Amino acid sequence: ASLLAWQDLGREGRAFVSQAPSPQAISEVTGQPARQPLRVYVGLNAAATLPERADLAVQELDRVGGFDRAVLVVGMPTGTGWIDPAAMEPLEHLHHGDVATVALQYSYLQSWISLLVQPDDAAEAGRALFGAVHRRWQQLPEASRPRLYLYGLSLGAHGSQQSLRLHEMLDRPIDGALWVGPPFVSPLWQTLTAERDPGSPAWLPRLTTGEVVRFTDGRQGLQEGAPWGDVRIVYLQYGSDPIVFFRTDSAIRQPDWMQPPRAPEVSDDLRWYPIITELQLAFDMAIALDVPMGHGHRYAYVDHIGPWLEVTDP
Repeated sequence: ASLLAWQDLGREGRAFVSQAPSPQAISEVTGQPARQPLRVYVGLNAAATLPERADLAVQELDRVGGFDRAVLVVGMPTGTGWIDPAAMEPLEHLHHGDVATVALQYSYLQSWISLLVQPDDAAEAGRALFGAVHRRWQQLPEASRPRLYLYGLSLGAHGSQQSLRLHEMLDRPIDGALWVGPPFVSPLWQTLTAERDPGSPAWLPRLTTGEVVRFTDGRQGLQEGAPWGDVRIVYLQYGSDPIVFFRTDSAIRQPDWMQPPRAPEVSDDLRWYPIITELQLAFDMAIALDVPMGHGHRYAYVDHIGPWLEVTDP
């Protein structure tokens, strides 16, 4: 029997674990035999403390056989606890269902609100979950353990990025990560963007050979066919996503992403004005999901396929 009570999963957790595609549905798309994807989700009410919830996640993952799959994903949900099916289903199809995903809830609030009132919760949850999973993963025979990946959207991407600790990665690194719509406060994202190659735009950075990290807007930037190193990390970010490109100094300085060449969906008529532009961007953050799919903070199913192909190399 499951170690997790159905009612303790919460609305988003129940939706996540119950709506995985069936082997039949996957086979209809791929034309190949498929397995049932495994999904484990630990809600806020599952245990009193964060370490206890992380341990529960690993125990449940062990119970269902998640460490026996070819691909294991440590996923961080958004502030509301939502894991985007548009991200997980392409991965599960690409690997014929031989995927296990584990996620842990840390908030009930929308990401931008959680970022303001609970700024450390996502990072603490990311470190707790990844640390617990990584310790168990390290105990497995290297030849038979699953490939290990990180995933996060929005505030989940922020928390997932901060789950990585250099000293843990030196001898047994992860295989890769897909981070979607990372909030502007993400330290790793900030550093990589600032260190981009000269001439590459802020909304689509390029980093030397791209052997470890690549950025894409779903249309360009993946450098398909270029060699990768041992670890593959992709950032998926739309040029029109205010959660990604808000800047706290835009009241006094024009943001780099407004410099030409601009992202295709950013109008050339958009102008920078002191104070006004920052207020506009703050308003845009509040309505970042009230836009057509494939724009703003709404990441389309199809735009996850290329990144997952590059990151996991099925």
